[in-house]
Amino acid sequence: MTLREALDLFVGSETFERLLLAKDRPIQARAETGEAFVVAGLAVALDAPVLAVAPGPHEADALLEDLEAFLPGDVALLPAWEALPYEGISPAPDVAARRAAAVRRLREHRGATVLVAPALAAMQGLIPTLGTVPPLDLIAGRNLPPDRLAEQLVELGYLRVDVVEHRGEFAVRGGVLDVFPGVARRPVRLEYWGDEIESVREFAASTQLSTSRLTQVEVGPVRELIPDDGVRERAAEQARRHTDRFADLLQRVADGLHPEGMETAAPFLFDHLPSPAELLPEGSWVVLTQARRTLDRAAAAYEEAEALADALAWPAARALRDLPDAVAGHVQLQLSEFTEGLDLQLRSWGSAQGNPTEVVQRVSDLQARGYRSIVTGRGHGSLERAREVVGATPVETAEASLSNGFVFAPAKLAVATEEDLFGSRRHTRTAPRFTRRRSDSIAEELEPGDFAVHRIHGVGRYAGIVHRALAGAERDYLVLEYAQNDKLYVPSDAVGMVVKYLGGDVPRVHRMGGTDWARATAKVKRAVRDMAGELVRLYTVRMSLPGRAFGPDLPWQRELEDAFPHEETPDQLRVIDEVKQDMERPFPMDRLLCGDVGFGKTEVAVRAAFKAVMDGTQVAVLVPTTLLAEQHFMTFSERFAPYPVTVKMLSRFVHPAAQKEVIEDAALGRADVVIGTHRLLGRDVRFKDLGLLIVDEEQRFGVSHKEQLKKLRAHVDVLT
Repeated sequence: MTLREALDLFVGSETFERLLLAKDRPIQARAETGEAFVVAGLAVALDAPVLAVAPGPHEADALLEDLEAFLPGDVALLPAWEALPYEGISPAPDVAARRAAAVRRLREHRGATVLVAPALAAMQGLIPTLGTVPPLDLIAGRNLPPDRLAEQLVELGYLRVDVVEHRGEFAVRGGVLDVFPGVARRPVRLEYWGDEIESVREFAASTQLSTSRLTQVEVGPVRELIPDDGVRERAAEQARRHTDRFADLLQRVADGLHPEGMETAAPFLFDHLPSPAELLPEGSWVVLTQARRTLDRAAAAYEEAEALADALAWPAARALRDLPDAVAGHVQLQLSEFTEGLDLQLRSWGSAQGNPTEVVQRVSDLQARGYRSIVTGRGHGSLERAREVVGATPVETAEASLSNGFVFAPAKLAVATEEDLFGSRRHTRTAPRFTRRRSDSIAEELEPGDFAVHRIHGVGRYAGIVHRALAGAERDYLVLEYAQNDKLYVPSDAVGMVVKYLGGDVPRVHRMGGTDWARATAKVKRAVRDMAGELVRLYTVRMSLPGRAFGPDLPWQRELEDAFPHEETPDQLRVIDEVKQDMERPFPMDRLLCGDVGFGKTEVAVRAAFKAVMDGTQVAVLVPTTLLAEQHFMTFSERFAPYPVTVKMLSRFVHPAAQKEVIEDAALGRADVVIGTHRLLGRDVRFKDLGLLIVDEEQRFGVSHKEQLKKLRAHVDVLT
């Protein structure tokens, strides 16, 4: 039985029928767990789109993952902006692209589909043209001159750069055009023969090297507001009616420019901004998951937005509505884990969760009573582990990203996930575009009179923090003073936009709305580009040196990686893939891996070391302190324990006789991985076949040690 078949059992139950026939508005229902199961069931039963509202972005991401298990390919996420719609900050290119793709899908799809949105996104009015601009379909053999394609990309919001590194960028170099689509995992490279696209390849942004060939790629807009002649005329008309910054912003839009925060001008340019619920067809439902939290979070966000709009004397229509008003016009279902409303009889595994023995025993007991059971795992390794735990118990298995299972008595159905069996995993979500800091923390960095830098407006003078109560909401504002007596009030939740000026010279205070800051940032970008060019030249020289090309991953490599007890972050997965690619090339790798403590750098090193050992070479792990040596020795030994890999440690804490033995084992090839301090760089230490050197915290080694490391870099792969 598949998860979709389980969904059909739920839809055909009397419990679900009572839900569809309920007359209360809004409908309140209890789901102790399995909210995604209920939402997916509604979409299938109604054969229509359903809007699922979550309290915040993290909850929306989790709900999206669960829904994909039941409705693969029929779920979309409408992310919220990272700032309130009055703050003058444009959404990031990837956010704008995902929003445009989600709305376009909602406009075009009328079957069973689910649009997931955090409360803030469900409350915000949408630009009426969002989702109406079709993506560019780029395919090999298409006749589309690169200069014409560049013009179209600019119209869609893409920024032309010299080297493509981030979503929303493109570059043209002769007969090659690189572009990073807003919703793509990697950028793509179009190679031209005249005006015809000859090939389409995916490439790694970090190395700029092609990785795989594609048949086609869709490039959607990365800007929500794409002005046409009518919009520009309306902007010019509105600019004459307003003053100060609103007039300046509207005039720039009228002039055909794309200023930061231009999307906030939408209420001036359109008569009505529809909410996401207004795009739903007749007969669709709106579901509030974790209803109490969602309503509370929405009310707080609405109050804060109203206070900000009042403080700014916002002259146009409000871009944010309270949640009940934003979802009005459709049947609303409020799901809660508390005992209220219609009981959907979805029960969690309760105290058994995280105890595999107890969960398996309960599954066996339920099957003896005629229940059908499904066990899910997020990946191949997790599913194999779950099968081993379940043992001889006859259950169905499915590879699916489902967080929590449930027991549904009316249909005699039980679903257990790997989290139910082994406990919750650590989930890492996408980082916000701007780091949010507490206003009191930045106040400790800045003193009144200090120079500060705002990301959009440039250098100003910090004047302190003011506390204001507006529309019943109290809020702190950082005050920055600019030239010509301009003042900028930065809300406390947007202080990530402000940093202390750290330059040596006394800066010149910029003028708000001027071009000084743009010129200064452009100068820095040119300097960085020159530095990048020098690094490319140096790297080209290194590529000419011969090195060892490691083979592809072996089955044990996958088994080791599947046994990792945490969920890898997107950055980890990207770096692991890039390190492996470097190791498989026929020239020495020299890769620098940066990251804060606890962000998973050691796991990257573990996998690289295992790959080298599986290819028949030795690995040296160099660390600056004996404490780090012991920590890495324990980590590597634990991860490599199930495999025939010998891990040794060499430091001053190791007995001299044992040191001699380790050195001998390294020379004879009996030690696969040797972890040590600067003792590893001793003249008496030799390796039979050293293939990989891993250096932890290289900045803490002395000059003489670094000179020895330089010699090694010419011959073996190095991961720092």
